[in-house]
Amino acid sequence: MSAASSDPRKRSKKRYAAGSRHSGKRWRGCRELEVGMQGILITCNMNERKCTAEAFNLLNEYADELLGPEKLQDNNASGSEEEEEDVDVALKKEVAQLKTSGAKQERRFQSLDSGANNVIFIKTQNLESDKLVHHILSDLQSTKKKKSRVILRMLPVTGTCKAFEEDILKYLTTFLEPWFKTPNCATYQIAFKARNSSHNKREEIIKSVAALVGKLNPKNKVDLTNPELTIIVEVIKAVCCVSVVKDYALFRKYNVQEVVKEDTAKPDGAAAPTDTITAEQEEEDALGADGTTREETKGGEGDGDGNVPEDKKEATEDKGDGDGE
Repeated sequence: MSAASSDPRKRSKKRYAAGSRHSGKRWRGCRELEVGMQGILITCNMNERKCTAEAFNLLNEYADELLGPEKLQDNNASGSEEEEEDVDVALKKEVAQLKTSGAKQERRFQSLDSGANNVIFIKTQNLESDKLVHHILSDLQSTKKKKSRVILRMLPVTGTCKAFEEDILKYLTTFLEPWFKTPNCATYQIAFKARNSSHNKREEIIKSVAALVGKLNPKNKVDLTNPELTIIVEVIKAVCCVSVVKDYALFRKYNVQEVVKEDTAKPDGAAAPTDTITAEQEEEDALGADGTTREETKGGEGDGDGNVPEDKKEATEDKGDGDGE
């Protein structure tokens, strides 16, 4: 037994296996959505790999247009080759880069695990995701050029916190000040959705956020037809992603498939087509002037807190958000 245990080949194999498992955990851990990040949530129709590729193409195209080409160090220049390498090789290359440069260079866009099916999270670095996404949708809406097939919605994430009601409200107290604290005021609606989370009740979160906005300035008013601002609250597992966006109705709830469709004859300021609104209403509600949600008003489906099982929710989203593969 002592001879077997002293075999150098077996020792090296054990060390390699242990190191691989440990490295794998490190790799997965650093590629997940966490509190403190900023970026873009992107929903898709079952094909996450293709969605990620489309997202990088679209985001890089418009980011280069707004900010100029991304400048990278020489040790990161072989990105196209790295995409074809397996995880172990990529990990070894990252370790080598860390040793030579002292710190890993942050890329402008990094794909992370969002924690939900049919949703990817693109972490952003040194840019304002809300302005970038608005610019993309504005261009798509004006040119009507379809530049993606599987991407459905692109939602900027300009803040994240723990996904418990007390943490959400504490965070939003400061986060919402630039838009809603006196002397600032605006008409608004609240769009809330929870994925893989059951500890937050939709009605309670929406009413609590609305009460908070009212405290910041009593002149802030709800408008479900054509609000100036929309407060997006997206909960995924233990992380709450928030942002405040403009032109939510104009850009069809930030749906890149719907925004490129030709507009039908509608009065100015009208919401998106009925079929889109009806389907998407099952996945997110806006606050009504009387403190109720649209779901409560129309006696909608759900279990009362909006946390319909993941498979059913995503199937609904896929049908309502436009075509895809």
